[in-house]
Amino acid sequence: SLPPPPLGEVMPIIYALVARGSCVLAEHTTTSGNFTTITRRILDKIPPQDSKMSYVYDRHIFHYVVEDGLTFLCMADEEFGRRIPFAFLEDVKNRWKATYADRGKNALAYGMNEDFSRVLQKQMDYYSTNPNADRINKVRGEIDEVKSVMVHNIEKVLERGEKIELLVDKTENLNQQAFKFKKQSTQLKRAMCMKNAKVTCILFLVVAAIIFFIVVMACGGFDFHKC
Repeated sequence: SLPPPPLGEVMPIIYALVARGSCVLAEHTTTSGNFTTITRRILDKIPPQDSKMSYVYDRHIFHYVVEDGLTFLCMADEEFGRRIPFAFLEDVKNRWKATYADRGKNALAYGMNEDFSRVLQKQMDYYSTNPNADRINKVRGEIDEVKSVMVHNIEKVLERGEKIELLVDKTENLNQQAFKFKKQSTQLKRAMCMKNAKVTCILFLVVAAIIFFIVVMACGGFDFHKC
């Protein structure tokens, strides 16, 4: 299969959640839109048996993994491919199990959101922006496994009239990326200023030391008896 396009050219992983049936336990999004409403409809249609699936919804895809009664789901741009989203879901699933074990089977809605939403945010950022995320996935040999995952159009699970237009605020996402770039640029500028200031101080000290020794030599030593 063709490799995914460069990460900077498409929308990354936009939204992710962990749920028990239709009960959302934790979620995070990088932008705004009505996809949370659409996700609730999709959760109602996902069978409880262990499975992996991708649902195409307009120009976005909802990917999910169901295991031990829990659903790990994310939404990404269609052009983002499937390798990285499923690697992200596998990572999230393992982190969830390591943190909560079976507690998710009895937890209340959003019972883990305060802590685990930060984990979702961190991993979404990593898999959306770090090229190593896909390289690691290739090394693990998970590409062929993803190829076997079924891809359906959303109309296969939603009843007639249930589908609504998917709205994603790309402007907000781009603004966040611009803010991140601006923040990094400011940090780099500050670091360069600090470096320049250190160099200036060192040069000043070196010049002062040279002048001092010239004066000492001209004055016949450190007692300055010739001056």
